[in-house]
Amino acid sequence: MSPVPDVSARSLERCVRAAISEVSVVHTDGWRRYSGLKRRGYQHRPKNISASGEPAHEIMPRVHRVASLLKRWWLETHQGAIGHAILAYYLDEFTFRFNRRPSRARGMLFYRLLQQALLVESVPYKKLVGGQRLNENNR
Repeated sequence: MSPVPDVSARSLERCVRAAISEVSVVHTDGWRRYSGLKRRGYQHRPKNISASGEPAHEIMPRVHRVASLLKRWWLETHQGAIGHAILAYYLDEFTFRFNRRPSRARGMLFYRLLQQALLVESVPYKKLVGGQRLNENNR
């Protein structure tokens, strides 16, 4: 998962190219901004949800499950207070947790988290908070 700067076709296609292999089948809703995916070499299977008459959560159940779990995690864990500047880091955390939900070895979660922390370049505190130190007045 990654933040998208805007909902233009160019931004959406850039995000798809960065995250999805060209041999993959891409399922989207019928929004026209995704129409260029086929030209980019993807097998694009749009579904016009509003024209189908079926509820969106039945047509694309996995998308709605991920979105609802993300919303619940965001509101319960962070009380909705995730800034745009560090959104990508929080999406990485959510993805890490989401991918390990069904794990039978829950104790391995912390172990894998440590492994990832050692493999990924560290992020300085100032970069996380936008170059400003937090004090008592702006916490």
